[in-house]
Amino acid sequence: MEYKKSRKNAKRVISSAKEKKQKECANGINNSKCQIEIFRMAKQMVKERQDITGLICIKGASGKVIVDDKAIKDSWKEDMEKLMNEENEWDHKISAEVKEGPADCIRMAKVSAVLKKMKRHKAPGLSGLVAEMIQATGDIGTQ
Repeated sequence: MEYKKSRKNAKRVISSAKEKKQKECANGINNSKCQIEIFRMAKQMVKERQDITGLICIKGASGKVIVDDKAIKDSWKEDMEKLMNEENEWDHKISAEVKEGPADCIRMAKVSAVLKKMKRHKAPGLSGLVAEMIQATGDIGTQ
């Protein structure tokens, strides 16, 4: 019980301090010191919300850890050149037949059977639809 009171009191103190600081900045917005502080906070907020896009380090072909951005790019370039310029043998045993004519017809009974088997409460795919949505539409969704 005492912990809850202390936590509530701490939240109250923090919110009042934040409010006081915001009012100071709002009142002194024409002040250059306040403007610098506002821009610093905005930059910090932007930096916190950025995704990490680059690699920090990789292991090179020699086994050493590479940290420099240019060296990392050069290492990737060497690996890709080796991969793309490598000749592979082909035994010509694999063959595929070309199918001509219309595509196979998908029957309504098969679609409805698959819809009934679909698991519920799963994440949607690229279309944004989940199994429950399609099942709820009945015959219209099946078509």
